[in-house]
Amino acid sequence: MNERTLITLLQRVRDGETSIEKALEQLRLLPFEVLESARLDHHRSLRTGLPEVVFGENKTVEQLIDILTALLHTPSVVLATRVAEDKATRVREQLDGLTYHPTARILTGNEHLASLGVNRGAVVIVTAGTSDLPVAEEARLTLESCGHPVQTIHDVGVAGLHRILAHARQLQQASVIIVVAGMDGALPSVVAGMTAAPVIGVPTSIGYGTGAGGYAALLGMLNSCSPGLAVVNIDNGFGAACMAAAINRRT
Repeated sequence: MNERTLITLLQRVRDGETSIEKALEQLRLLPFEVLESARLDHHRSLRTGLPEVVFGENKTVEQLIDILTALLHTPSVVLATRVAEDKATRVREQLDGLTYHPTARILTGNEHLASLGVNRGAVVIVTAGTSDLPVAEEARLTLESCGHPVQTIHDVGVAGLHRILAHARQLQQASVIIVVAGMDGALPSVVAGMTAAPVIGVPTSIGYGTGAGGYAALLGMLNSCSPGLAVVNIDNGFGAACMAAAINRRT
């Protein structure tokens, strides 16, 4: 349950459109719900502005079905990250109302509840190359599920610097920018030098041998000389989206 749905519930009680007993029935799930395989934090959205999100990579199909069944019955968007396609197919055979996004490896549900909140502006997601798209898509879907408008700029790595320079005005108008890059991880430094907006760098595991699974990009971003750049973990599009949402949210 998020702030908007709680306010709506209280207004319905005030206006006599629902009974106190029915309201209590909805509130009994707060602060958490105990399942066989998890404890769902239904209070998280009220505390943080971000919903409970399922990390699906190491969960079984049965565990995902158990958790997602419960979440689909709540007045909140449903998001499960890092779900392999074969696992998602088996989950969707048992559950209606879920959409699978193969590039991002994300399952979503209750999308109609992802109405735009009161935000500072648009979050711009930039990728260095096409191979960085899965991480960027994880960030995009997370932000949109939390009600934030998103713009994307893809395949503008520093090997062709004119490509990112052509988007200078868009970058300068952004509220927050997420830059996803592997290899040498140089693109976030360039972007941070072009705008006053806070920039979140996401190193990816894309690259050849000495890229060391993203460590070269991570260290390059951490050692950037451009001010206004922060860095999240390797391939962590979800974490970057959550930070961008916290910055972009207007209370």
